[in-house]
Amino acid sequence: MNNTFALITGASFGIGKEIAKVMAAHKHNLILTARSEAPLHALAKELEEQYHISTHIIVCDLCVPEAAYQLCKEIENLHCSIDILVNNAGFGVYGEFIDSDLSKQQDLIQLNCIALMQLCKLLSNQLKANKGKILNIASVAAFYSGPLMAVYYASKAFVLSFSEALAFELAPLGISVTAHCPGPTKSNFQQSAGMHKSRLFSIMPVPESYPVALHAYTAMMKGKTIAIHGLSNRIMLILSLFVPRFLKVKAVHAFQSSKA
Repeated sequence: MNNTFALITGASFGIGKEIAKVMAAHKHNLILTARSEAPLHALAKELEEQYHISTHIIVCDLCVPEAAYQLCKEIENLHCSIDILVNNAGFGVYGEFIDSDLSKQQDLIQLNCIALMQLCKLLSNQLKANKGKILNIASVAAFYSGPLMAVYYASKAFVLSFSEALAFELAPLGISVTAHCPGPTKSNFQQSAGMHKSRLFSIMPVPESYPVALHAYTAMMKGKTIAIHGLSNRIMLILSLFVPRFLKVKAVHAFQSSKA
């Protein structure tokens, strides 16, 4: 019996849920974790019935400082071995930083940065033993500074930088690390971030979560270190290399400002 599992955080909705579907279709056993229990149960049942894989769900709020440790303890109690870690859980806070809720910004850093780093460290021995893979969901935001979402953009810059360095360190151990960088994607992200008034989701076509998830999975399996989803995102990043930073900040602010 195959006792290796892929762990997917933030698996109840959006890109995380679609990554779970892609991985199940490729016969990976899955441990699904998120804060919401009912969607996890429904997803696990669907994937088991459709793809005949093994699944476990662990309800966990990775905004809590000790949650990553508890999550790994529960995985140990299941006698599962992790061969793929997908750090997908994350959220954003939209609006002027000076007016924002400090506790929400702290939770954002805890989830987007600290918990991601903790899981990479805590599961590193299992990943080493299994010659495994890490997929960290970053964002094209990682390449910019982001007025109106200053902490979120900075958190994704951390994910990108950390992943690239970690990929170099872990390659000799047989572990690949991929930072996947999607642009705006149709999911529950914008609603939870309070971005319903932002221009960002109306200035260009926004893909569904499934093709983004498939691109992320494919990049991970190929062992790519950095993967940027979408031709338009790749073109914009190339063009931005020739734009002064102060102008890029102005442009991001204009894109993210409220619609008239």
